Amino acid sequence: MLILNCNNFAYYLSIKKQSSLIMKSSIKILSLFFLLCNLQIRAQEKNVIEKKSYTTRFLDSTESPTIDGVIDDKSWEIVDWAGDFIEREPDENTAPTEQTKFKIVYDKNYIYFAFRCYDKEPSKIVKRLSRRDGFEGDWVEVNIDSYNDKRTGFSFTTSVSGVKGDEFISDNGNNWDGSWNPIWYMKTNIDEEGWTAEVKIPLSQLKFGNNAEQIWGLQVQRRFFRAEERSTWQRIPQDAPGWVSEFGELRGLVNIEPQKQLEIQPFVVSQLETYPKEEGNPFRDGENRKFNGGLDAKIGVTNDLTLDLTINPDFGQVEADPAAIALDGFQIFFEERRPFFVENKNIFNYRFADNQDNLFYSRRIGRSPQGRANPSDNEFVKQPNNSTILGAAKFSGKTKNGWSLGVLESLTDSEFAKIDDNINKRKEMVEPLTNYFVGRAQKDFNNRNSFIGGIFTATNRNLQGNDLSFLRKSAYTAGIDFQHNWKKRKYFFSGNIVTSHVIGSEEAIAATQTSLTHLFQRVDASHVEVDESRTSLTGTGGRFEIGKASVGHWRYSGIFVWRSPELELNDVGFLRQADELRQYAFLNHQTLKPFGQFRRINTQFSQFSSYDFDGNFNRIQYAVSSNASLKSNWNINAEMIYKPIIYTNTILQGGPRFRYSEEFFKNIFINSDSRKKIRFSTGIIHSQGKDDSFSYLEYDFGFQYQPINSFTISINPNYVLNISKTQYVDEASYNSNPRYITADLTQKTLSAIIRMDYSINPNLTIQYYGQPFISNGNYKSFNKVTNPVAKYYGDRISTFSNNQISFDSLNDVYNVDEDIDGTTDYSIGNPDFSQVSFNSNLVVRWEYIPGSEIFLVWSQGIFGQANPKDDLFKGLDSQILGRKPENIFLIKATYRFLL
Repeated sequence: MLILNCNNFAYYLSIKKQSSLIMKSSIKILSLFFLLCNLQIRAQEKNVIEKKSYTTRFLDSTESPTIDGVIDDKSWEIVDWAGDFIEREPDENTAPTEQTKFKIVYDKNYIYFAFRCYDKEPSKIVKRLSRRDGFEGDWVEVNIDSYNDKRTGFSFTTSVSGVKGDEFISDNGNNWDGSWNPIWYMKTNIDEEGWTAEVKIPLSQLKFGNNAEQIWGLQVQRRFFRAEERSTWQRIPQDAPGWVSEFGELRGLVNIEPQKQLEIQPFVVSQLETYPKEEGNPFRDGENRKFNGGLDAKIGVTNDLTLDLTINPDFGQVEADPAAIALDGFQIFFEERRPFFVENKNIFNYRFADNQDNLFYSRRIGRSPQGRANPSDNEFVKQPNNSTILGAAKFSGKTKNGWSLGVLESLTDSEFAKIDDNINKRKEMVEPLTNYFVGRAQKDFNNRNSFIGGIFTATNRNLQGNDLSFLRKSAYTAGIDFQHNWKKRKYFFSGNIVTSHVIGSEEAIAATQTSLTHLFQRVDASHVEVDESRTSLTGTGGRFEIGKASVGHWRYSGIFVWRSPELELNDVGFLRQADELRQYAFLNHQTLKPFGQFRRINTQFSQFSSYDFDGNFNRIQYAVSSNASLKSNWNINAEMIYKPIIYTNTILQGGPRFRYSEEFFKNIFINSDSRKKIRFSTGIIHSQGKDDSFSYLEYDFGFQYQPINSFTISINPNYVLNISKTQYVDEASYNSNPRYITADLTQKTLSAIIRMDYSINPNLTIQYYGQPFISNGNYKSFNKVTNPVAKYYGDRISTFSNNQISFDSLNDVYNVDEDIDGTTDYSIGNPDFSQVSFNSNLVVRWEYIPGSEIFLVWSQGIFGQANPKDDLFKGLDSQILGRKPENIFLIKATYRFLL
């Protein structure tokens, strides 16, 4: 991928003398990219690929097939077999090792598929078990674009071992959502010719229009496990512009009636929590018991649009978030795991800039309370962990006219911290009653080659009669996005524009201005300042991208992103940092055929630069990365990044702009053949600042063993060594002047992720997840920032002498006497740390009938603070093996009515 025309952008930036030299070199590089692009454009175009078509038939009076995996019912005789599969991976457009064929019939309620997967050595067919959506061993899948919109589809995967896989496909195959779990039926059978499968899908689980004759997009794909080979019915070249847009056609669907979906799923949950008893603490008596029940419903308003409701929901997540420490002060982005929010999340997705910036971040709903109780010395506190979600509803789907619609409404309850001194009891509100709203729409047009869309979000809090005036009362965001493809989706131009408006008290808006996302108080910023009388903020942001997406070996694109200083999304969205303009350029090369020892190699060259709205040139970096797949099915990833200029507006957390030394970053990862019973991965990440001003070293290793088809165990240890000679510690005041204190930090982190999966059968599984984690940091050589933009790191700081700083072990602080007059000028809290945790989950899941489940869960958590001077293993031993854990035992049962 190569490049956005940056001439206008460069002209704007040229007003800053300090960036002109860098921009000239960048333009030379980008000109070279353009030359390569022009050479590629002259290359000969590929021949047009013929679209295949399959015609099905209505069963009429014929008895529907029995789903037993044996294709012997007379109902299959009314249609012909379709076959002639073509290899897609590794050697595209060649004959596959083994052929596949299929049949399709339907009645008024179901559509049926029969698959014949030939195999000359049936005894070697791989029947690996896993949980749903595991995609292990040999399998065959059918993809259905029932909207025929060439962008979305429904995928149903049948493994030879009887494990189901189902995903909703969006963004023309760039997104596969495995959270979608429809009700459908399948069986498989192995015989002397290979293996067969029969599939029965209720039409109510698909979405389609009410035309008298339907034409759907269709693709069938097979994985031949022993050769790690994929073959497809409809050929889709490796350099195609997408997946769904290239499907063949399914015809013969006449007078089928759209089915309005109606599913009701009540549930009950019983929970026991145990923990070490604390004498005198009324909230820590050793155990808590809880019983809860609720109702989830899925109602088909039309065949296209579905209403999801939940009353008194159970939004607990089975797997814990990974342990992490953020020394830079920024919030950590955690993936959503709660089923209600995960399902159909693609409809509400609005990633407007880069990385994780999004107008909707569902983890805000049900978040940890933002307020804290203020107890006296003799009082005990019980702080709620999360806000209670009273109810939530989603209205989503896609119409036959090309409209994708999504509306989400959720209400969270007021939360109170309980305070008790064993005589008097009281409560303090720590989170107000809050309403969240998200509305999303997109419209396809131009023969499905273009779309335009919009989003609106609203967060409203009831702040009357409480002490939570530091929270914003209301927050609103809106955005418009679009994409246009032309020349058979070879080229594209996409973009989005967003705006935000937050309202609150003077205290709340002042806190917003001074938060790490904005930092209006920066002493060297001439374009922003804190206005403590403001009661609202309005900001904008956006992204534009243009490039080449398909045909041939080369891809290129250019991106421009901006986030104004006032942009604020963190009420129901996610925004790490405002006040930034970025430019990206990408050039990608991919091989289309295996050669030598390689199946495929993808290589990317990239460049990006960053500015703030004050015109400061903050960063430029150049990168090259490559991913190579070998014929042995091993995989190698490598990357190198050079950052000659790095400035940050945030590291001093309100202080002046700070310079980092130039940096060289590199990593390499190696993965063995994932088909083997024993497989492993290993990797190393290393980054080094000039003059050893900072460094980062990470070792990753993964080992997985599958002794039998139904059992897998894996362990993935990780070690990180992070060293910085200018790590921010705190801000102090000396003679009414600010002092920004940094120090020499050595941080060591050791963790591991342990998993065990045992599948008794496709519907009964046992899973274990565990993560021990320890990170300790030791600070020394404390100093003050004197010249934050000096080129050499030693000139940016002045290290305190032994006569200027001393440690007070009684109060655990460092006392600083700058002028050495015998009087402490200010103190710094001891920043050394050693955080230890162990999270684990044991889950038994039984899908006793399709869509209805019973969960048995045992969760265990240990959290502690070790001695920072101890080594990592001693800290783990003292805080994990030497402490009593907190346990949660949970039983959850659901029953799914399909009406």
